[in-house]
Amino acid sequence: MQTTVSLEGDGTCIAQARHQAADFLSRVQAEYGLPVSQRAIDLTQLVVSELVTNALKYAPGPVLMDLRIIGGLVEVVVWDSEPALPIARAADAGRVGQHGLEIVMAVAQSFEVHRELVGKRISARIALMDDPGGAVTGRRPL
Repeated sequence: MQTTVSLEGDGTCIAQARHQAADFLSRVQAEYGLPVSQRAIDLTQLVVSELVTNALKYAPGPVLMDLRIIGGLVEVVVWDSEPALPIARAADAGRVGQHGLEIVMAVAQSFEVHRELVGKRISARIALMDDPGGAVTGRRPL
């Protein structure tokens, strides 16, 4: 279960990416019978929005987004042509903006950045279902 979307960087592509993510998860439920919580759909759309926004803001050229199911997780992978790796800033409640990577890292089960021959690939994985014991999705506190 996988889909790939090419985004060209016009004003509608962030919304398009969010809709593609929601549609993908709806198909996963309908066609494969996998349970997907509303929280997982919302978090996936948030992660997609943050990663695609950053790619469009900092990288020239097109952006590719892959969505795939791996076990009980949805993996969001965004590729762009900028070779510089992103750096999450330290938390600062007084800072306006530039919290995207902090947000993604807080809600994702895992977060990885890989430099490619051209550009970079950023991956985040989100749990499809909330923990039945009531724990929220995202990484466990250390």
